[in-house]
Amino acid sequence: MSYVLHGVVGEFDRLRSLAGEVPQAVVAPLGQRLGLLPVTDEICDELTGARRESGPFTLMSPGFAGRLEEWSRGGRLAYVEADFWGGDGSQAAALWENGRRSWGPEHASIRVGPPRDDWPINAVLARLGAVGAGAADLFDAVGLGRERDPEGWRRAGLDALDAPGYDAWEAACRAREEADARAAADRERYARRDDVPVVLDGRTVMRLLGLPPSPMVGAAIRHLQEVHLERGPLTRDEAVTELRRWARSFRRTR
Repeated sequence: MSYVLHGVVGEFDRLRSLAGEVPQAVVAPLGQRLGLLPVTDEICDELTGARRESGPFTLMSPGFAGRLEEWSRGGRLAYVEADFWGGDGSQAAALWENGRRSWGPEHASIRVGPPRDDWPINAVLARLGAVGAGAADLFDAVGLGRERDPEGWRRAGLDALDAPGYDAWEAACRAREEADARAAADRERYARRDDVPVVLDGRTVMRLLGLPPSPMVGAAIRHLQEVHLERGPLTRDEAVTELRRWARSFRRTR
């Protein structure tokens, strides 16, 4: 599987403000309050007046460097490139701050293996203040593996346009994650286990409780299976009694 990256990385809210002067530019949120401005061919035209060519750091033209020098007067910015296929490839990165390039450009050929701190993108992310938990790869720690190409990052930036800032985007992400977790818990609650027997089938449960086909049938069978695990096998009469007791309690809580 291929991976291609061309982008400017910096503090999300500030980078999005700067990118507002570039038509069609969007900034995708990363972790640790960072953002990525994907440099597509169209954005390259706007920033440099020339199409991107092949090879590492072909965007290091005077026009592109001049734009990053100007933007870096208020904070550090990095330019990153990566091109991989099947785990092998190359990386390049450079850092601008205080109106000048302060590090790089650094370029390295990458082979499959454990990530290293001195790989160009990891090195520049550290200079931007990114941190990893334990031996975490900074590339992954900030989420640069989330998309596979500049167009994917452009879509990620478009998805974040409604968020007024990084904090709002992060809060929306947490809300979605919590909603997904609740939905997964609900699905688990209503799902019949394949590894635990039950003496009442779905048709019998519907007849005893007066139910149509619905998720509650699965919830009823799942409850009987949980009782089986806790107490041991139930007789049919015990299962009917437990089922009716559960149904009364379940309906009171809905």
